[in-house]
Amino acid sequence: MSPLWPFVLAAASGILAIDYPRPRSSTLHQLTKQLLQKYHKEVRPVHNWTQATTVYLDVFVHAVLDVDAQNQKVKTSVWYCEVWNDEFLSWNSSMFDEIREISLPLSAVWAPDIIINEFVDIERSPDLPYVYVNSSGTIKHSKPIQMVSACSLETYAFPFDIQNCSLTFSSILHTVEDVDLAFLRSREDIMHNQKAFLNDSEWELLSVSSTYNILQSSAGDFAQIQFNVVIRRRPLAYVVSLLIPSIFLMLVDLGSFYLPPTCRARIVFKSSVLVGYTVFRVNMSDEVPRSTVSTPLIEVFFTVCMAFLVLSLSKSILSVKFLHDERCSQQEQTLLCFRGDADADGPGMDPRAQRAGVTEPPVCQEHQAQSGALKEVWSQLQSISSYLQTQDQEHQQEAGWLALLGRFDRLLFQSYLVVLGLYTVTLCSLWASWSHL
Repeated sequence: MSPLWPFVLAAASGILAIDYPRPRSSTLHQLTKQLLQKYHKEVRPVHNWTQATTVYLDVFVHAVLDVDAQNQKVKTSVWYCEVWNDEFLSWNSSMFDEIREISLPLSAVWAPDIIINEFVDIERSPDLPYVYVNSSGTIKHSKPIQMVSACSLETYAFPFDIQNCSLTFSSILHTVEDVDLAFLRSREDIMHNQKAFLNDSEWELLSVSSTYNILQSSAGDFAQIQFNVVIRRRPLAYVVSLLIPSIFLMLVDLGSFYLPPTCRARIVFKSSVLVGYTVFRVNMSDEVPRSTVSTPLIEVFFTVCMAFLVLSLSKSILSVKFLHDERCSQQEQTLLCFRGDADADGPGMDPRAQRAGVTEPPVCQEHQAQSGALKEVWSQLQSISSYLQTQDQEHQQEAGWLALLGRFDRLLFQSYLVVLGLYTVTLCSLWASWSHL
């Protein structure tokens, strides 16, 4: 029986080996230890140092979080992916239980120094400390980023504005001879892939075009990949809250021109409209983006309409003041005329006769009294005639001024109507061009 014990022990060990396989975690640990044992992350992972390391880039735009036109900044949420080949991190999967992909700490491997040139600030980006490595040595590094980037924002066509913001990726240190860049996907797929974008925000993603170029500088030639993110604003909320009320306010101001130019009620009405303009402008300032580069078209038209309102109100005030002064001067002239007539009343006597104390005969006195009455009537008729002539001249002058004010008022009305028409046509054309994109 003793010669059979070795065979029994061998069979038992085989059965145990079949029933209790070797744990795969030990193989993974052995593989990781073997890969990183003699690995130097400080050295670019190529056997031939003259060969460039190609980094493949890809970007998915998730959402546009904020657009700051005053500071020319855009906050976006993107999913960024880098893929490159590490020639020192490859293995034969058949020797390690068919393990074809493992995760390694990012701090333990060489990583390209790719930055975004438009970076202003990074906010709340989760730290993902691992990368995936497959058996051929290809490393995949993906991470979500909420970044604040500089962008030249144009607000002239607000709220139908379209913005084009670029994200330029390049190596900060390695030239194109060391690190080259390429696209992970085709440019057509990058441009029209909008599945990852969240369409519930104020902005809508139109396209993401991409270009590859080489930046030549005194330090060398650097490879660059630029993604142009084209977005447009959803204008319906601003049309309802800004554009339609502003047009209604302009129409009300336009209707005030049908009141007589010299009517005091017109001044009160236009003053109320001016208060409405001011309140609306204060409320509008919180919603209209402010930019030092360009002024929104809606603010330009609104300012022009306020200028027309102030000009028309000033003209009405001056016309009422002018007519009031004219009527007051006419009343003063009338009172002076009547006072002069009253002072001229009473019997007239020759001063020489009064000094001499000589009493004339009754016939002479009657003749002198009649001649004095005729002179008095003649002087009164002359004063009345001069007064009527003066009144006629003043009426003619007043009619001339009123005609001039009327023509100026019609000119203001026509100009205001043209501005309002241009405002409406421009907004409609901007909306049409926005909808065709």
